[in-house]
Amino acid sequence: MIELHTHTFLSDGDLGPAELLRRAEATGARGVALTDHADFASVDRVVPGLVAACESESRGGTLLAVPGAEVTHVRPGEIAACVARARELGARLVLVHGETLSEPVEVGTNRAGIEAGADVLAHPGLLSPEDARLAAERGVRLEISSRKGHCLANGHVAQVARAAGAKLVFGSDAHAPGDLNTRESALRVLRGAGLDEAEAAEALAESAHLLEAKHGGT
Repeated sequence: MIELHTHTFLSDGDLGPAELLRRAEATGARGVALTDHADFASVDRVVPGLVAACESESRGGTLLAVPGAEVTHVRPGEIAACVARARELGARLVLVHGETLSEPVEVGTNRAGIEAGADVLAHPGLLSPEDARLAAERGVRLEISSRKGHCLANGHVAQVARAAGAKLVFGSDAHAPGDLNTRESALRVLRGAGLDEAEAAEALAESAHLLEAKHGGT
């Protein structure tokens, strides 16, 4: 199990980075990306803290811990600059908070996140076929989410990703201990989105491949 999308109390999560990593490990995860919400007001504070937490984990534990960021509610025209800033500060895995059905995300955010070269477009809502094709061309992964509200469009995301040939990953979007998933629960969410067994397993394998590559600094 890999947790690609998590939040600590450096943004709106319940736990500190160290405790979140430990609880994820106890749930069965072998790798975790810390991806707190970031915008221009917070990115310079949030990302260095996550980098420090992951460096500590690398010295004291065996969990693959990767510092990241989720660029959230930034205006579409500013997303590329915020993604770049997060990477400059040490974020190895950058998500962009997509056009979920459960929040008033500005139209155009999905396209801007893809064009900015985010690693993952999180919970992209009613993603257009055109944007799904662009994600496939650019190598941007599309997230199937287990988060309440964000999961409402999972079936649509799976369908347009399949048609476009875009890669899918799984994200717990964990804000609290109870949000973390086991491999079995993640597979149920993926199957519930309309993926068959092979496609669900491939989404988890792609999540692992992505985190392993980012842990290695690529």
